[in-house]
Amino acid sequence: MAEMVKKATRESFGEALVELAKTNPDIVVLDADLAAATKTGTFKKAYPDRFIDCGIAECNMVGIAAGLATCGKIPFAASFAMFSAGRAFEQVRNSVGYPHLNVKIAGSHAGISTGEDGATHQCCEDIALMRTIPGMVVLNPSDHYEMIAAVKAAAEHYGPVYIRLGRLAVESVNNNDDYHFELGKGITLRDGKDITIVATGLMVGEAVKAAKALEAAGIDARVINIHTIKPIDRELIVKAAKETGRIVTVEEHNIIGGLGEAVSAVVCEECPVPVTRIGVNDVFGHSGPAVDLLKEFGLSAEHIEEVVKNVLNKA
Repeated sequence: MAEMVKKATRESFGEALVELAKTNPDIVVLDADLAAATKTGTFKKAYPDRFIDCGIAECNMVGIAAGLATCGKIPFAASFAMFSAGRAFEQVRNSVGYPHLNVKIAGSHAGISTGEDGATHQCCEDIALMRTIPGMVVLNPSDHYEMIAAVKAAAEHYGPVYIRLGRLAVESVNNNDDYHFELGKGITLRDGKDITIVATGLMVGEAVKAAKALEAAGIDARVINIHTIKPIDRELIVKAAKETGRIVTVEEHNIIGGLGEAVSAVVCEECPVPVTRIGVNDVFGHSGPAVDLLKEFGLSAEHIEEVVKNVLNKA
């Protein structure tokens, strides 16, 4: 069993880039004046000649990354999700997605857990935006170990990739010795027959906590970690739908356009069962301590437990 680590996935992202760069000279990193926050500053310190600070010009940053990709480099372009996925959407779509260039876009400080930065920076739309771009792989790692593996997989994959980074420190849930990361493949963290909880990113740890509490109440909940939102693991989701008959999705993202809708599409097409979505309910966030905000918006183990019980009571 690997060491239990409590760390923000943005920190793990910075560490992973440094480690990969040791053996891959083509990896370059770009940032938009937020290297201290996105943790690409770790890479800047180790490889200053392979780091470009583009200033507060995210659209230009994506264009530079696209140019570097045409020269054989593997550029990772990072900023807050609101800017790298939001402000620069047109450039990501037209300069990276359309020509299918080998650019990796990193969106840090995503979701409600950005906390005190408030609604303007709490991007709960990034997954939805990136999912709509043809050929874009969308990753939302849940902890330190998964982020390390996801960055490596992104670097090895040819084509555009979006990686979501978190600000809040989270305990590791993937520190078991048999952990294996594969693009497009979900991971069953707990088996169960009564209901399936499908979670992504920060919410995976909360889903595991909820399942443990439900077990004490006599409810056998399966927990699936979907680190790759696109392409999503259709086979694993259909299997869960057939075997448990009910699904609850959990995401730190608007319920419109994110994990919940991706899972619902699969289920609707292949094995119709009730799907209940937990997420940000089509509202903007506001400033406040991250942990308190997550509870307020229903993004907690306690709320997941409550929703699961309500779903089963209606059955």
